[in-house]
Amino acid sequence: MADFIPGLTLCGDFYREAVRPLLDDAFPGLAHSAALIGSGSEVLGFDDEMSSDHHWGPRVQLFVSETDHPQVADAIHTTLAARLPYTFRGYSTHFSEPDSNDSGVQHLTVLESGPVNHRVSVSTIRGFLQSYLGFDISSPLTPADWLTFPQQKLRTFTGGAVYHDGVGLEAIRTHFAWYPQDVWFYLLAAGWARIGQEEHLMGRAGLVGDELGSALIGSRLVRDVMRLAFAMERRYAPYPKWFGTAFARLDCAAELTPHLLAAQTAATWQARERHLIPAYEALARMHNRLGLTEPLPESVRDFFGRPFRVIALHGFADALLARITDSQVQHIASRQPIGSIDLISDNTDLLEGTNWRPVLRQLWQ
Repeated sequence: MADFIPGLTLCGDFYREAVRPLLDDAFPGLAHSAALIGSGSEVLGFDDEMSSDHHWGPRVQLFVSETDHPQVADAIHTTLAARLPYTFRGYSTHFSEPDSNDSGVQHLTVLESGPVNHRVSVSTIRGFLQSYLGFDISSPLTPADWLTFPQQKLRTFTGGAVYHDGVGLEAIRTHFAWYPQDVWFYLLAAGWARIGQEEHLMGRAGLVGDELGSALIGSRLVRDVMRLAFAMERRYAPYPKWFGTAFARLDCAAELTPHLLAAQTAATWQARERHLIPAYEALARMHNRLGLTEPLPESVRDFFGRPFRVIALHGFADALLARITDSQVQHIASRQPIGSIDLISDNTDLLEGTNWRPVLRQLWQ
């Protein structure tokens, strides 16, 4: 068994030492970019030894121009299949065929002769984005587009690593690095609105003896606090497997994590609320430090005389919505702030399937 090497490092070395020399020899002067972006735990930098059991190994994505792609894509694939080494850094470079019974998963497989079934893809930037985000970069980006891009996909397109950039990949990635300001304001407002819709319901469920229901609402509130923290720090959130891992790397995590963990494990609604209060108040301080609105109160208050302590009633959502000046975002914000696709559903197929985007965009038009 080879010593584990993080995928971003392994694939960068694979490009520089195995793939690039063959490209320079067979396709001298070919303008291209090389990267590891898109799907995969290694793109997020969260891979470990367990990750190497599927879809993981020496691989790289090559991007060429629209003009060159028809002429070189198949030729590059064939050349690399014939000339790549069978192993690199102790890992096979040969992958099994996609397993139709396991979502198309491919595994590293030992090969001693014949062509390598490698995972060096060749595409255009436009083609990749059309496939991965369901978006044509020749079209203008609208608020409805931004709100239907899952954050996981935005994170993995703008994250990962670019090992060589000869066709402008980094410029496109920079364009997607974070939301336009008014879309960001709208998403922050939606995050506050979600907290405001349920923070009092946790206690109300508990008050009638429904601790299971209260705990469920409490968990939803923990997730909403975490999502809002990602937005405040201008970081796209990954999908559930790595959500907590990525949260732990936020600047606010050291302060928030003890309160959120305690709220998750609390046995009563009163204890749950007691632990969530400092998390709410930390969010209020973070909001004020951003300076996006006039300062708002940073302490919880009673919920209309009922024995529940809440924060969102101070008007964070309304204050943020009032700052929006873009006419398209104003139109979207004139209705209830439902946020982005990540805030209206956590259904994996909906978030991953780009075929849903044309239908979903209608929600924000």
